[in-house]
Amino acid sequence: MSPRPRRTRAVVAVALAIAACLAATPVLASTPTGERQHGQVTVEPAYDDATGNIVYLATPNKAPFPSHTNAHSVAPLYLVVYPPGTAGTFNCMGANPGNCPDHALGIAQAATQIMGPVYGSDPLAIPGHDHLVSVPAGNGDFNVPWHVYLELFTPDAPVSHITTEDQLDAAKASGYVIQVDSGIEFLCAVVSQASYLVGTPLGN
Repeated sequence: MSPRPRRTRAVVAVALAIAACLAATPVLASTPTGERQHGQVTVEPAYDDATGNIVYLATPNKAPFPSHTNAHSVAPLYLVVYPPGTAGTFNCMGANPGNCPDHALGIAQAATQIMGPVYGSDPLAIPGHDHLVSVPAGNGDFNVPWHVYLELFTPDAPVSHITTEDQLDAAKASGYVIQVDSGIEFLCAVVSQASYLVGTPLGN
């Protein structure tokens, strides 16, 4: 049998190398959820509020909190909180301590205190929340300092998974969601999925 042509051997070698790289690269089997930490950075998933695609936000663990940034230099981060009984996978799940232990319980407590008829009185019953942000390529309101707004469902709202600003605006216009200024500002940057995957999951 004649030897395999040099070009064919090269193609096979490249294919094997690609396969090996793919096998060594961690992938997400489902919707990403929860904070992960590597080095001095915590990374968590969010939604690009223009497209509904998943993006990732990295916060330096030693960044000043609150950030005390000029009010003209901040962008909104919309934090949609889901009532007890809502099914789905959210950017952050649970609050005991959940998989975003540095903020999930505080968010859940705020929701129960502000909108008790919807969220009840037990913060630990809150299933989770999502983050909606504008990314640099989205031509929206992007900045590294973020100002957090809580987005809470009202008693008559048909609760649905909100992943874009258009959906959020429609829910507000219908009276299904109210916005509450948390007064919280913090620093984080949009990073790659790879930065998230290499981190160690936090919480439970």
